[in-house]
Amino acid sequence: MAHDVVIRGGNVVDGTGKAPYQADIAIDGDQISEIGVVSEQGREEILADGLNVSPGFIDLHTHLDAQIGWDPQVTSVSWHGVTTALLGNCGVTFAPCKEADREFLASMMETVEDIPKDAILHGLPWNWESYGGYLDALEALRPSINICGLVGHCATRFYVMGERAVEEPATDDEIRQIAELAGQSVKEGAVGFSTNRLPGHRLPDGRSIPGTFAHRDELRAVAKAVGAYGGFMQTVSDFREFDEEMELIADEARSSRGALFSSAVEIGTERLNEKVMAMRAEGLNVTSVTVPRSGGGVGGLATNNFFETPAWMELREFDFDGRLNAIRDADYRQRLIAEVKEQGQPVLEGTKRWFWMGDGERPCYTQALDNSLYAMAQAADEHPVETWLRITDETNGKALFHMRGFNVNLDSLEELITTEWAMPGLGDAGAHVSQMIDSGWSTFILSHWHRDSGVYSLEEAVRRISAVPADVLGLEDRGVLAVGKRADVNVFDISRLEERMPEIVNDFPFGAPRFIQRAAGYKATLCNGDFVLRDDELTGAQPGRVLRSN
Repeated sequence: MAHDVVIRGGNVVDGTGKAPYQADIAIDGDQISEIGVVSEQGREEILADGLNVSPGFIDLHTHLDAQIGWDPQVTSVSWHGVTTALLGNCGVTFAPCKEADREFLASMMETVEDIPKDAILHGLPWNWESYGGYLDALEALRPSINICGLVGHCATRFYVMGERAVEEPATDDEIRQIAELAGQSVKEGAVGFSTNRLPGHRLPDGRSIPGTFAHRDELRAVAKAVGAYGGFMQTVSDFREFDEEMELIADEARSSRGALFSSAVEIGTERLNEKVMAMRAEGLNVTSVTVPRSGGGVGGLATNNFFETPAWMELREFDFDGRLNAIRDADYRQRLIAEVKEQGQPVLEGTKRWFWMGDGERPCYTQALDNSLYAMAQAADEHPVETWLRITDETNGKALFHMRGFNVNLDSLEELITTEWAMPGLGDAGAHVSQMIDSGWSTFILSHWHRDSGVYSLEEAVRRISAVPADVLGLEDRGVLAVGKRADVNVFDISRLEERMPEIVNDFPFGAPRFIQRAAGYKATLCNGDFVLRDDELTGAQPGRVLRSN
């Protein structure tokens, strides 16, 4: 009897960290049915000689909560081997939600995550109130990959407290209600609870989002309620109060199934490692996630991410061809240059963190710190604005510049991501869509941190982006290749694997812009046994599922 699919002769990297081995893999329905020498034929066969076969990758930090409404193929992560994505990070979600509160939550997501409010309000069905109802709505959208979600502090607090949720402390009774609602949301399928403690995440009126200043007792109560149903806690911490924040993370892990937090090298790897390893020694399930390269914006002529002066603001009003013509007009170009020069040293200092991404198909994220836009300008005896304009002109407006905000030093980042607890991943897919693009993180880990630099072995790189995040999410049937596991599978050519240069498209509702970033080197991606990608192109299949906690 024929199998549905047979992947023949691939280099199997099974996600466990075990050394790769050559084998065939048979798939029947949505499960792996055989690994080894498969004698039966497949109705469809993939010849994987010289290729690697791995579990599908799992993205622990996305904001695809809205995008899935109009993009059920879940680009850009599905171009990069991701077969399961976690929504609802950073405390911002669309459920639970009363009908009267929809615009508040949509406006909040716009200012926090740069997802247009109108796209959110018109691109989702908004036919839910409870978190379970929200998951039902996602399920009806039939995504191409698997989806699981966190219930957010903002929505939960606002549901209970209304406008008071933004700045006022919760009463004891309100804490009880918030905790009960969070626990109920996990009972209905959320895998955990997310909260934000960074004051910089703001509402349209400038106030910090609900829950930012919540008393730690509120979060401890939530963790206990969430933990009662097997959920975990995700936290974006304000590490200006380092000891207090780390103790809160420990308390959350003690009461729930575990704690997931965001980190960066600027916090200090040594002191983070000391705290997290102490938690782990206590038996606590604590994991961090970080951007696997320097995190920050991407700017160029097609974006609005560049200099801030009256002439440059005026430039933003033109279409792309108008912008290109403007920078080539001698008089206008001189205005652009003169106004930036007038800003003096602050601009110069900022360009020390801007890096040209190159003119090839593969973007460069790994320049030495002494190869910044500022350094390039000095070498050419120019002001950085002149260098920016010259490169942009020479590339017909296609030049992009990476603006490093954190994880700036890649040597320091290597130290962080080789700890036992810091997983490279945080791509923020679905958020900051016209300002940054890090959703190709999985491809970058394999191409840079494994193949190009050798920091990770192939088996370790795959383990960190499949089995480890599966364990964080409590997914026992995914994350490794084994008989009986779900058939979420990647087939890729490590010698060709790379990200392509980001590009701006206008495919959000109402023509809103976003960055996309495709990949090269993926022979196939299967989700639940069905092909969602072949030879770097999405198939249009939508076999993904909403993975609920219960």
